[in-house]
Amino acid sequence: MPPSCALFRQDWVVYLKPPFGGPQHVLCYLAGYTHRVDISNHRLLAFERDQVTFRYKDYAHGNKKRRMTLSAQEFLRRFLLHVLPRGFVRIRFYGFLAHRRRANLLPLCQQLLRHHPQSDPSPASQSTAAAITGFRCPHCATVMPIVETFSPSTLAPTPPKSTPLDSS
Repeated sequence: MPPSCALFRQDWVVYLKPPFGGPQHVLCYLAGYTHRVDISNHRLLAFERDQVTFRYKDYAHGNKKRRMTLSAQEFLRRFLLHVLPRGFVRIRFYGFLAHRRRANLLPLCQQLLRHHPQSDPSPASQSTAAAITGFRCPHCATVMPIVETFSPSTLAPTPPKSTPLDSS
């Protein structure tokens, strides 16, 4: 049994005491982790003559810290690319990219994507569904039928349907 499953089966006793700074202090502390801006103040180095200089990490060259100077207009354009529209929520990673599972599942996904079955289907064996959809399972090469398709209108949130109340 994985250790994480055993932890869920235990009864836990959680000791909580009132926060030192009060609820407002806790809220301000947690807000820094849940509503972070895209560039923090310590990375902004200078703003002179309509030029913004900031520090960034260059992942392409060994995570070296570098400086970049941009016009204020270009800096704001790049900054606003990271601002989500009203009503959208930032989700970092989920599914196989979730931090907890990424180390195991990402290499597995990459391995499965590299594995392509080398089958030579004859034209007679191809079904009409495969010809229409063209989707085959990468592992066993069987036809994957389309069960359901989604369009933007079906994914749009709809108001809850109200049902009349029976007052009898």
